[in-house]
Amino acid sequence: MKKYLSVFRIRLINNIQYRTVTFGAVASNIVWVLLELMMYVALYNSAGHVLPMTFSQIISYIWVKRIVMSMLAVVAYDGEIYSVINNGAVAYELVRPMDLYGKWYSQAVANRVTSTLITCIPVLVIAIILPEPFGLHFPMSLLQVFAFFISVFLALGLVVAFAMIMFITLFYTLSQRGIKIIVTAVSSFLSGGMIPITFFPKKVLAILKYLPFSSMQSTPLLIYSGNITGTEILKGIAMQIIWMIILIAIGKVLMNHSIKHVVVQGG
Repeated sequence: MKKYLSVFRIRLINNIQYRTVTFGAVASNIVWVLLELMMYVALYNSAGHVLPMTFSQIISYIWVKRIVMSMLAVVAYDGEIYSVINNGAVAYELVRPMDLYGKWYSQAVANRVTSTLITCIPVLVIAIILPEPFGLHFPMSLLQVFAFFISVFLALGLVVAFAMIMFITLFYTLSQRGIKIIVTAVSSFLSGGMIPITFFPKKVLAILKYLPFSSMQSTPLLIYSGNITGTEILKGIAMQIIWMIILIAIGKVLMNHSIKHVVVQGG
C-alpha cells in the first residue's frame, strides 16, 4: 500500500506545478457553466412545467458536475500511461517490483484528484457568490452531504477501474485515438455528463440505472441535487460498489493475461 500511496503523492506534486494549465481549466469551466445556464434558462422558460427536475435542482447539478468533472472523467489526464504503452516503455514498468495494475490505478486516481483540487475552489467560490437563482444550492441535510461524498468516492474508483480496462485494450491496438473518442462520447452521454439521465425516456432510464455509466457521474450528482432520496440513494451506492468490484476484477484478469503476451518492438 505504501508504494501506491507514494505513486499518488508524486503525481499530485508533479501535476500541481502547471499553473498556466490550471488557470486555463478554471476559465474554461466557468465559461461552460455559463453557457449551460443560459441553455437551461431558455429551456425552463418554455417547458419547465414538464421537465423531471426543478430549476434549482438543475442549477445545482450543473455546478457540481463542473466541479467534479475532472475527477470523474474516464478519458483525461492519462497521457503518460498511453505513452508508456505505445512507445514500449511498459517493458521497464514490468521489471519493477510493483503490481502494474495497482501502480497505474494509483497514478490515474492522482491525476484526477489533482486536477479537481486545483480547479474546484475557484469554481466553487463563483458558484456560491452568484445571486439566486443561478448560484449553487446546498443540500437540505447532512445525510445528503455524507451520501454525496461517499458516492463521489465510489464514482472515482469506478471511473478509474473503467479507464484501466481501456488502457489494457491499447496493448492490442496501434493507436489510442479511436478508443478514446468512442469511450469519451459513450461515457459522457450515458453517465449524465451531457444532460441528466433523468431527461431520458423512462424505458431508456430503466436500463441505464443498471449499467456502470450512470454510476460514474449521474448517481452523485442526482444525490446532491436532491433528485434521488431515501432508499434510492442506497440502491445507487450499492450499484456503484457492485460495478467497481466487477470492473476491477475484469481489469486485473485482462492485465494478467496481457502482460504475459506483451511483445516490445525495437531494441
